[in-house]
Amino acid sequence: MSIQYDQQRSLFHLQAQDTSYVIHVTKTGYPAHLYWGKKLRGMQLGRLLELKERASFSPSTELDQLALSLDTLPHEYPGYGNSDFRMPAYQVMLPNGTTVTDLRYESHSIRSGKPALAGLPATYTESDDEAATLELTLKDELTGLTVILSYTVFEAFNAITRSARLVNNGTDTLQLLRAFSLSLDFAHDRFEMLQLSGAWTRERYVHTRKLEPGLQSVESRRGSSSHMQNPFVALLSEGANEDHGDVYGVNLVYSGNFTAGVEVDQFHSARLFMGLNPFDFNWRLEPGEQFQTPEAVMVHSGHGLGGMSRSFHDLYRSRLIRGTFRDQTRPILVNNWEATYFNFNADKIESIARTGQELGIELFVLDDGWFGKRDNDTTSLGDWFVDRSKLPNGLEDLVSRVKRLDMQFGLWFEPEMISPESELYRAHPDWCLHVEGRRRTQARHQLILDLSRTDVQDYIVKSVSDILSSAPITYVKWDMNRNMTEIGSALLPPERQRETAHRYMLGLYAVLEKITSAFPQILFESCSGGGGRFDAGMLYYMPQTWTSDNTDAVSRLKIQYGTSIVYPVSSMGSHVSAVPNHQVGRITSLETRGNVALSGNFGYELDLTRFTDEEKETVKAQVALYKDVRHLVQFGDFYRLLSPFEGNDTAWMFVSKDQSEAFVVYASVLQEPNPPLNRFRLKGLDAKRDYRLDEQGTVYGGDELMYAGLATPQFHGDYASKVYRFRAVE
Repeated sequence: MSIQYDQQRSLFHLQAQDTSYVIHVTKTGYPAHLYWGKKLRGMQLGRLLELKERASFSPSTELDQLALSLDTLPHEYPGYGNSDFRMPAYQVMLPNGTTVTDLRYESHSIRSGKPALAGLPATYTESDDEAATLELTLKDELTGLTVILSYTVFEAFNAITRSARLVNNGTDTLQLLRAFSLSLDFAHDRFEMLQLSGAWTRERYVHTRKLEPGLQSVESRRGSSSHMQNPFVALLSEGANEDHGDVYGVNLVYSGNFTAGVEVDQFHSARLFMGLNPFDFNWRLEPGEQFQTPEAVMVHSGHGLGGMSRSFHDLYRSRLIRGTFRDQTRPILVNNWEATYFNFNADKIESIARTGQELGIELFVLDDGWFGKRDNDTTSLGDWFVDRSKLPNGLEDLVSRVKRLDMQFGLWFEPEMISPESELYRAHPDWCLHVEGRRRTQARHQLILDLSRTDVQDYIVKSVSDILSSAPITYVKWDMNRNMTEIGSALLPPERQRETAHRYMLGLYAVLEKITSAFPQILFESCSGGGGRFDAGMLYYMPQTWTSDNTDAVSRLKIQYGTSIVYPVSSMGSHVSAVPNHQVGRITSLETRGNVALSGNFGYELDLTRFTDEEKETVKAQVALYKDVRHLVQFGDFYRLLSPFEGNDTAWMFVSKDQSEAFVVYASVLQEPNPPLNRFRLKGLDAKRDYRLDEQGTVYGGDELMYAGLATPQFHGDYASKVYRFRAVE
């Protein structure tokens, strides 16, 4: 089994494919973290814990063990108030108003497989032999508070997951003020922290900074994981880069308010933490009740960021994403949003779909504006019935017209929102998040439905299901276009109002579970103004996400590169749009727009009927190429070659698992006169095999491509690109 226990040494050794994680329970019952990194042999690892008496300002917990101070102990789940002054993993307020607790080891269990997390998305197993789970039970004797720390080791991956379950086994009500999923202490601070940060239309840019004494963190207080920050951080050891060195990545499987970061203490040790954001959070834990934290996924790589990314990709593609489309290639689509916005009728939609069918596109998606009286964004969210002024013969007629073209049909929804100008709001003004007596702040002229309420959840499930049952719909784009304000619920009592944001997420997950389970034949894509909720929590229910509302090819180089640091390419929606680009006004060639969009779930976001004959031929070629390479793009190993954050050029590639095929994308932003004659190296190929370049028929050795590289393409004009298709010579 991948989890070993040495009772004599009170030591747990967790072993994944190439990773070890070691825990030791001290004589006084505190679980101490000893090691996380490259795989170790044996159990003689207690020596890794070095205790030393410091100043009186790091007090000792036991008079006969002056070297044992919780302020210096590398603790697996630290509290605050009884001598550890660093960031706590949990905090509980007792009936007397104090927050001091003292969790000690009580018991443990080791079992095959992985239990599900109640009400929350999480990684999973399909058979018990894929993983093993350790549960450490800690208890505070005075209050009866029990915390079960769960560790699951995925043997086929360099991945370990962690979560915590807090149980009130006492007789008094407890107030849970903080409950992280993960806390982990490193013996030193010689790291750079990498984070994925940005804004709407500029999501998940790569930022790194050297750890410094004190706190460095990322968080969201917006009610969603957000465009601004992503629930992911990585620590890079000294000298680590894309291909070499130790990298430690952690990602939270959650879509709401979160925090993640590192605290460097006075002794230059580093405490990594991740979990629910404690800001404005409080959860009443009555006797007998329990609280489950979201899951944190931990990946160690001894082969740089690229190795870490591929571990996350493999795990998420096979053991986070679920359902019919997990292992299926995704269809090429055309979306009418940037082609028509709200101004369309059935004939216009059919004309776009007809042109799409002629070009080889497989799926038409009808975006916003088909329901209620939705002629602009000021009205009708929540009124999920067809607008007969636009579609007089109903949705069924339009779907059948598209299906007769041998195309699939998809539909846009924004089910979590409500317009003040809507029949639903007039009937149920208390159904939105609000605080009585306070202004109801609007964004995009809309409010947010209170998904902590079961009646609201039931309405969403029924109204969406009724539409999906009315016609053969095979794709849904599930959008969410604002963040939370006035976070209050009309049904919750005063002492539970600060539970609203998390209860909303639990309600959303319950809704998604019901709808996606009821319609397994539908491919669901999540969206939040593009990438405002691009996280592992949403991927559990929907296997792909609209990566960004910014469809500009040059902007997408950074957005898609940054997203790939943790999330698989199969989860990224990537489309060709019109020029000048609607978000940044840039004009790029159709070739480059296509080449960049090929690196994701490919599609078009424009009016296909406006293409010239020459442009249609270009699109036909792009569609044919994607059909040939999409099994690589969506399920192959992804290698980043040149970073758009470090230079003018970007390159990445996809390699089949058997190393018999590869697809390479190269893009250059601005051209220079008389540029140097550079070369760029490929990765992931078999050095002993030969590969034929489709375009030229030229044969290269795998070793030549990886060690000597290809000549950097020479372009005339800005925003240029090129793709390469390689096949092994058998």
